[in-house]
Amino acid sequence: MKQAVAINTPLTDDICQSLRAGDRVLLTGAIFSARDMAHQRMMEAMAQGNPLPFPLTGETIFYAGPAPTRPGMTIGAIGPTTSSRMDPFTPALLKMGLKGMIGKGMRTLAVREAINQYHAVYLGAVGGIASLLAQCVQATSWVAYRDLGPEGIMRLQVIDFPLVVINDCHGGDLYRKREVLLNK
Repeated sequence: MKQAVAINTPLTDDICQSLRAGDRVLLTGAIFSARDMAHQRMMEAMAQGNPLPFPLTGETIFYAGPAPTRPGMTIGAIGPTTSSRMDPFTPALLKMGLKGMIGKGMRTLAVREAINQYHAVYLGAVGGIASLLAQCVQATSWVAYRDLGPEGIMRLQVIDFPLVVINDCHGGDLYRKREVLLNK
């Protein structure tokens, strides 16, 4: 089995171009958690010509909402949510410089094409291990939309966050690759 690739945020074109569907990744650096409602608010801000809560260039969004934080913990359990719920917003965010997305599940053709066009990457986090993923989070801070609770935007500082490349900027798709292997 191939060794996991260590990468750091912010992501660059070079980092994204070096990754291939199926690569295991250990991500270190700042990422932002945001789900459906936060994405909706970001799109509304863009439509009104207002600034976004954080500059998107080179950033990575984790489609997740943390559980309440227990005393002595940095964050509550935090696992991926279904990424397709963010698909209507994703091409516009990629156009504005977003480079990485973390979630679970397949993406639409429009999102896969935007990943290719803007040299980005979609990374998969394993569902069901939210308490283990939380152990990779070293610090958190609120960025925007705190009124949304776990749907709001938080900045997470992560170390060796375990992921797998699902869609790369070369058109690679781990889910389609798997289908091809199973149908041989």
